[in-house]
Amino acid sequence: MEKTKDKIIIIAEAGVNHNASMEMARRMVYEAAKAGADYVKFQTAVPELVISSIAPKAEYQKETTGNAESQLEMCKAIHLPLSAYSELASLCEEVGIGFMSTPFDLVSIDTLDALNMDYWKIPSGEITNLPYLRKIAKKGDKIIMSTGMSTISEVSEAVDILVENGTARKDIYLLHCTTQYPTPMSDVNLLAMKALEKLNVGGVGYSDHTLGIEVPIAAAALGARVIEKHFTLDKTLPGPDHRASLDPSELAAMVKAIRSIEQALGSGEKAVAKSEKSNIEVARKSIVAARDIKKGEIFTEENITVKRPGNGISPMRWDSIIGKVAINDFPYDTLIEV
Repeated sequence: MEKTKDKIIIIAEAGVNHNASMEMARRMVYEAAKAGADYVKFQTAVPELVISSIAPKAEYQKETTGNAESQLEMCKAIHLPLSAYSELASLCEEVGIGFMSTPFDLVSIDTLDALNMDYWKIPSGEITNLPYLRKIAKKGDKIIMSTGMSTISEVSEAVDILVENGTARKDIYLLHCTTQYPTPMSDVNLLAMKALEKLNVGGVGYSDHTLGIEVPIAAAALGARVIEKHFTLDKTLPGPDHRASLDPSELAAMVKAIRSIEQALGSGEKAVAKSEKSNIEVARKSIVAARDIKKGEIFTEENITVKRPGNGISPMRWDSIIGKVAINDFPYDTLIEV
């Protein structure tokens, strides 16, 4: 269910917040659809192909899940089997929400390839993974790529790799992202979306890891075409990402606010809005008699003035009215006619 190019694509990032529970994953599909998101996105991985046994946890992962287990052990405990994603994709179609999942290894790419997703989602951590980028690019499909932890030169190089291996530049969407959970406001740097625009891709957007919904709403106002945000069924659940995620009611509030901003952005042309046309006569002014004026008198700076309503001669014609002869009597406060 690919969205139109003029609509902001809102991705509800379920990620691994299902904690390897298929029941929870199904509930997340329903909650994302209920909130009005365009897509619900999961994370697909064979942990042993992604993480070595010696890889440490990130600091935020240590804070949320402790030090007792390795990063590999943590991820093995919270990932669904590859066989689960076809069922989730079918459920999304049934519910009426788009299905997406981020592959983290080459085998997961093969698994997801059979599910006909509208977009491939490349996570920030794979932006320097040449074999991975090549494999997705060769599909020739649309790609959304997060750019956390990256310099503009690294992003540019990754885009070039995608293009050189079969992806049209216009089919690449770049999401500005800060890969810290939660992201401090001082590190958000939303204006970096403007730097990404200079790479002349299909569009730019924002993948958010701040607390709350203010920043993704601001991203929409700055022109993001895609917005991604983590959500969870319960922020107190065990796991690395729950605390920096929205609950279902917050997700719904974010979607509603983004849709409002989307309408408010408009066409970009400066014109009279339909709703304000009737106010022109009320708020603008006309040339009126500053005192009683007799027929044959000359209009001067002393006997005419400018007041509401705006359905008479515009004050912009002031200079051409001065010096003309009154064709009628004009009592005080009446509209001047010539």
